[in-house]
Amino acid sequence: MTMNLKLRISLFFLFSPLVILAQAPQLVRVNRQHHFQSIVPKGNYSGLTWLGGDSYAVVSDKTPESGFFVFHIQTDSVSGDITEVRFEGFRSSGEANHDEEGIAFFQKDSTLLISREADNRILEYGMNGKQTGRELAVPSVFSTATPLYGFEALTYNAQTHRFWTTSESTLKADGLQADSKNKVKNRLRLQSFDEAFMPQEQYAYLMDAADSHPSASNYVMGVASMAALDDGRLLVLEREFLVKPSKLGSFVINKIFCVNPAQSVPVSLEKELDSDSPYMEKNLLVEWKTSLTLFRQDLANYEGMCLGPRLVDGSQVVVLCADSQNQYGGVLRDWFRTIVIR
Repeated sequence: MTMNLKLRISLFFLFSPLVILAQAPQLVRVNRQHHFQSIVPKGNYSGLTWLGGDSYAVVSDKTPESGFFVFHIQTDSVSGDITEVRFEGFRSSGEANHDEEGIAFFQKDSTLLISREADNRILEYGMNGKQTGRELAVPSVFSTATPLYGFEALTYNAQTHRFWTTSESTLKADGLQADSKNKVKNRLRLQSFDEAFMPQEQYAYLMDAADSHPSASNYVMGVASMAALDDGRLLVLEREFLVKPSKLGSFVINKIFCVNPAQSVPVSLEKELDSDSPYMEKNLLVEWKTSLTLFRQDLANYEGMCLGPRLVDGSQVVVLCADSQNQYGGVLRDWFRTIVIR
């Protein structure tokens, strides 16, 4: 092979759009969390998606009717920090709520997809809040999700033309679920769908194991949200929420990992996940802990995450919202925060 030919081949692989050589996103900053108690009605905000500008659609898992809220969330163009949140009302479908947890804006048709944990369906809604009659064709393996551990996460990216979701915890078909004592690592299936709403690639994802917490009165360990990046990678939000019997000492640990489906091996729908499954390589982007103590009351159960605007330097804002359980006990707050990546 001549030197010129070798050079041309090298340049092809370096610049070809089919080959992903970009580095994983790097954390720029974690901005402090904010609540807007006098403006934002107390709620159970479990997912959000960016509509463009400063507009976001937000879903709640406990509204009487299904649908979504509209919020205006303003961020500083340099730091990405949240400067203002305004509430613009609720758009109802007129149907009953089915524990709606995740939401994604489908720019192609100007519609929204909402994931429902009660029946593990992902339905399409118009911008008026009404159901369109379409939904994602969910593979039957997800029917083995246990109550309260079904579809929590949902995301879509217009550059990659893919929707993504996963169950919050391990499916019955794939083994034991993590609890406050067993130190088990949840085995999840990250499922993609194309713009015709048909299932495509599926990948195995292994969560971190938690320490044993035998004194917990309530415990939740699972993937709460995902955000699909323009280069095909995914941000995955792992959430551990422990409630103590006295409530004091309760905490939430959030970890955001990055995974790359293009560098992962798909798994079979028919084969259960085990220790030999080809789990995705994951890279920790950021981790934080919030607590409820006598001297610290910043406990925030972050469940919603989406991409927001880009900053003047090109960095990407990621917006998060927390579920306060209707501002439980008058102590919890509907927190919002941003992180910035590049």
